[in-house]
Amino acid sequence: MSPRPRTIPDAQVLVAAQSTMARLGPTKLTLAEVAKDAGLSPATLVQRFGSKRGLMLALWADALNGIDACFDMLRPAHPSPIDAVVAGATQMARFTRTPEELSNHLAFLQIDLSDPEFHRFMLQMSQRTEAGYTGLLNEAVRAGEIVRSDTAQLARAISAIAAGSLIGWAVFREGTAEAWVRRDLETLLKPYRAARTARRKTKQTRYRAKRVERSSTS
Repeated sequence: MSPRPRTIPDAQVLVAAQSTMARLGPTKLTLAEVAKDAGLSPATLVQRFGSKRGLMLALWADALNGIDACFDMLRPAHPSPIDAVVAGATQMARFTRTPEELSNHLAFLQIDLSDPEFHRFMLQMSQRTEAGYTGLLNEAVRAGEIVRSDTAQLARAISAIAAGSLIGWAVFREGTAEAWVRRDLETLLKPYRAARTARRKTKQTRYRAKRVERSSTS
């Protein structure tokens, strides 16, 4: 006999769990609350994930498996590689609606940093994210959008801004999280764009000077 099909797939349950986690934080999070949001019974969640910890680890595994696909989707959606970088770096901010939600995410961060099993997921996610940014930045260099630079180091700075700027937004509470983070990212990227423009102008000036020199000696 074939097993009964799941009326609500795991992927949908994990989406509901993400929302519950953002709303409640780790202390108040229970399988009963997730089950309520997912439209399932707590017993079904225990059957699928084993425990609250099992569910949280499944969320990390799902996020890690999807990171490469996220970067693959960013590039076709943005003709400009540097625009794709900014879109990727503001993704979490787009889904952070209140400082309280961010506070709950930071509470989970404590678990990610202190628990070795969770930290492994976090480390891999960070490494893949930086690799994704580096690939896009290399494209931006080839496209002439930014000056040649250490793109891996710039990718690390972008990751740091994307995370740290959210805390600044939660403190100052001005505008949306996305707008706040985007502004800080543009501040970081501006010199790389300006340097490219300056080099282009310098080359144009030298070219014009050579033309004038040739015409005066002919």
